[in-house]
Amino acid sequence: MNTLDQLHADIDARVQTIRDDNADWLCRMGCDGCCRRLAEIPRLTEVEWSLLREGLAALPPEPLREIGKDIAALAEQSSRPIVCPLLDRSAGACRVYAHRPVACRTYGFYVQRDKGLYCKDIETRVAGGAWDEVVWGNQDAIDHRLRGMGDTRDLTEWFAGWQESGDMA
Repeated sequence: MNTLDQLHADIDARVQTIRDDNADWLCRMGCDGCCRRLAEIPRLTEVEWSLLREGLAALPPEPLREIGKDIAALAEQSSRPIVCPLLDRSAGACRVYAHRPVACRTYGFYVQRDKGLYCKDIETRVAGGAWDEVVWGNQDAIDHRLRGMGDTRDLTEWFAGWQESGDMA
């Protein structure tokens, strides 16, 4: 099992524990609030981009073209928040879910020390005492593990390089 696979397995185990202990957890298919309110263009390590590129390459041509247009628009967009270009907006789901980056896998289940929970819906429930006993995953530890997985670039930069290489189709 490679390093990214092991990291995904560790994240999946933590997420499953949180779900098992909190059956009404908000993060599930159809809840796309985080995907519609990104603060920045997603940054991915080289190994995350390699996995994501596999998922993108497996898409039919039309959805891939749509994603490409959305990614190109992001490179020019200065206003925030932004909508994730991988989101199928009508379905409220990621078009490359199995290939999604680590940030997408941890959002809503992991927190950084002293930086809050980020998802306002989750923060509201925690503040109201609904999930007093939840044991969060440690985002700082995840970020530390990611730093050893190669160069980190914006999604827009990785995608543009892929387009320029001619390997897309």
